[in-house]
Amino acid sequence: MNIANMSMLCVSTPVVWILSIVMLAIGVGAGIGVYAVVINKKSKSSKVKADKILEEARAQAEKIKKEQVEQTNKEINILKSTFEQENKERREEAKRSEERLYTREELLSKREASLDKKLEELEVSREKVRNQIEALNSKESALDDLQESIVKELEKVSAMSKEEAKQVIIDRYTEEAKIDAIKLAKDIEDRAKEEAEKKAKNIITLAIQKCAVDNTSEVTTSVVALPSEEMKGRIIGREGRNIRALEAATGIDFIVDDTPEAITLSGFDPVRREVARIALEKLILDGRIHPARIEELVQKVQRDVEETIKEAGENACFDADIHNIHPEIVKTLGRLKYRTSYGQNVLNHSLEVSFIAGMLAAEVGANEKVARRAGLLHDLGKAVDQEVEGTHVSIGVDLARKYKESEAVIHCIASHHNDIEPKTLEAVIVQAADAISSARPGARRESIENYIKRLQDLEAIANGFSGVDKTYAIQAGREIRVMVKPEQITDEAAQILAHDIAKEIEAKLEYPGHIKVNVIRESRFTDTAK
Repeated sequence: MNIANMSMLCVSTPVVWILSIVMLAIGVGAGIGVYAVVINKKSKSSKVKADKILEEARAQAEKIKKEQVEQTNKEINILKSTFEQENKERREEAKRSEERLYTREELLSKREASLDKKLEELEVSREKVRNQIEALNSKESALDDLQESIVKELEKVSAMSKEEAKQVIIDRYTEEAKIDAIKLAKDIEDRAKEEAEKKAKNIITLAIQKCAVDNTSEVTTSVVALPSEEMKGRIIGREGRNIRALEAATGIDFIVDDTPEAITLSGFDPVRREVARIALEKLILDGRIHPARIEELVQKVQRDVEETIKEAGENACFDADIHNIHPEIVKTLGRLKYRTSYGQNVLNHSLEVSFIAGMLAAEVGANEKVARRAGLLHDLGKAVDQEVEGTHVSIGVDLARKYKESEAVIHCIASHHNDIEPKTLEAVIVQAADAISSARPGARRESIENYIKRLQDLEAIANGFSGVDKTYAIQAGREIRVMVKPEQITDEAAQILAHDIAKEIEAKLEYPGHIKVNVIRESRFTDTAK
């Protein structure tokens, strides 16, 4: 049974496969047909839609084209209108430019005609001027001939040559011009005083201060003792190199003369002279004397002396009970330790004036602090008067003002030698204290012969001028008063005389500081009532 079924199954299998394939082909064909029908329907529907969309697009495009054409036409119209307006304006501007050009051409034509006319007139005027010049030249020639004949006639009449007469006239007018110049200067000064204007500067500047050997030799030299005469040769050195090195380093003259076992140091700067003295003494003790050692030792001594100066200034302020003083003034004050005046130490003199002024101020009820301070600083300018041009009074005033001293103290310094009129009680007190300290017995020393000779030389110079009646040298030779004969010397000539005397003193005398020349002209008339 099973075998028969299996035989039938084996026989039917190809048929099944064939049937399956046939059925599959029929199904595929049916499916393709159905798909084709569906696709055909969809294709017709899509075509309809596409035609509709195309129609709408054409309508929209036509609408846009119409609008764009309208917009373009509007813009063309606007541009056309603008172009026509601009073209119209340009034509009008060109017309106006043409009118202006025509007007200018007419104006230039008129000016050209006027210029031609002026040129013709100028040529006529030039011809007239040429004729006048020729006439003047002929007249000038005639005048020269006439002047020459007049000069010859005058020479015959006056018995003087032309050059002699010219010199007389020049001398006369020179003197008149000199007097007129003095009158003019005096008038200007008087007007300035009347208008209350301060004079800006003093017309005549102070001469450079000079030092007379006769008066200052004992205070401008120092003597250094030597252990032996052989030491002089060592100080001089080979071909003088050691002494040249000493003078170059110190700025002081080393004088080696016949004085036994001594060398003289000469110089107007007391600080440098002290440095030179100490350095030389140290070199003598050390024994090593050569240029390198000299330079090294001088620098060391300079530092030591500067420290000594500072200490001397501080001690002076402490002794005088003066506080709140500028360090530079303290240092300058200390330099006075090495400054002398007629043998009197200026720092000790300043301390003495400070003490006396303080006591006098306390007695009369003045400001004691101002008096003591001004007394200590009144000769401050003497510390640097060899380095700075001017009197020690003006230098001291400048230093005090520079370092902010009070006006009361500055006034006392400025008036202590009557350079200006003292206006405060303290200024008068400082004047008196200065005179007391200087005039007390033993304070100063000076050879009476030298002193008298200096005053006599001063008076002799003034007496050598014509018209001088009497002369008086006062204030230890710092001022000379000249009395003139009023009938011979006018006010203007008196000013010239004062200037000439000052110049003569500068040329012939040597002196420290400055000398004031006062020319006095006085007329007196007396009568008696009977």
